[in-house]
Amino acid sequence: MNDTPSAGILPCQSIEDLVAQGAITSLTPFDHDQVQPASLDLRLGERVWRVRASFLPGLKRKVRDRLADVEMHELDLTKGAVLERGCVYIAEIQERLALPPGVSARGNPKSSSGRVDVFVRLLTDHGPAFDDVTEGYTGPLYLEIAPQTFSVLVRTGTRLNQLRLKRGRPPILETRSVGVDLSSGVAGFRGRRHAGIVDLDKEDGHDPRDFWEPLEPRRGELLLDPNEFYILASKDDIEIPVLQAAEMTPIDPAVGEFRVHYAGFFDPGFGTAETDSVGSKGVLEVRSHETPFLLEDGQTVARLVYEPLTARPTRLYGEDGSHYLRQGLKLSKHFKVWK
Repeated sequence: MNDTPSAGILPCQSIEDLVAQGAITSLTPFDHDQVQPASLDLRLGERVWRVRASFLPGLKRKVRDRLADVEMHELDLTKGAVLERGCVYIAEIQERLALPPGVSARGNPKSSSGRVDVFVRLLTDHGPAFDDVTEGYTGPLYLEIAPQTFSVLVRTGTRLNQLRLKRGRPPILETRSVGVDLSSGVAGFRGRRHAGIVDLDKEDGHDPRDFWEPLEPRRGELLLDPNEFYILASKDDIEIPVLQAAEMTPIDPAVGEFRVHYAGFFDPGFGTAETDSVGSKGVLEVRSHETPFLLEDGQTVARLVYEPLTARPTRLYGEDGSHYLRQGLKLSKHFKVWK
């Protein structure tokens, strides 16, 4: 592991060092593509529980202890299982942590999970908050899964979220506003109600017209209906320097009654000349809340927060292939190209 004392996000080679040292272990061998330039994909284990309510274990309890109070039934993921929209589930994660002092972590949905409106949050034993893993944490990981628009098929090994590891408290280098592009043509998609099941391990395997309705703004405006899910794109290109990583943060409620971007991690090299991806847009996953909201072209809908890496990653975004390299407005990898 890199011995530099500087605070920052750990690059891929440092994550691999943690795996080699036993600070990150797994019930099964790690996949060759599991470590991303500045994050680690997490995989579902063998069991998932349907629960009647979301929960946090709190400082004095383990997830399994709290689970006993809210579980309804157990599903076997080794054979595959459908997680129904509108329901909440808690799943085991194959990976386990024994973080060294000074190293913490944060979970976030993978882009492909967010783009099908599957809300996921990481849970740890004695955790007072979702997604945050305290410094030096030792123990198992769990995932809360709440499909919102589509029911989804998952299995042992399905990757729904990722883990970003940090040394110390990285400084915020920059915060940029992200506007939405509603200029012309098909500017977005709205999820269809009562669509079929999305198999989250099946790439290019679903007809998008069965699941999505294309949207053409009028006069540079789009009316968001309450409790509907939208895929939109950023107005400006997104660029993440190779020595930085970024997280898309939810909108301030004072700016609008909607939530943007479940999947918040952007890897180093995204949208840069070095990775031949200049011109990449940020895809925005938007869910309106209780009231209709009129969105205007260029309106700020999110913030990008940039943090430093402790070292240059040995792999950059897209070098091993990515469905979202040089992306514009794009649905998740589960759908065929819209024609």
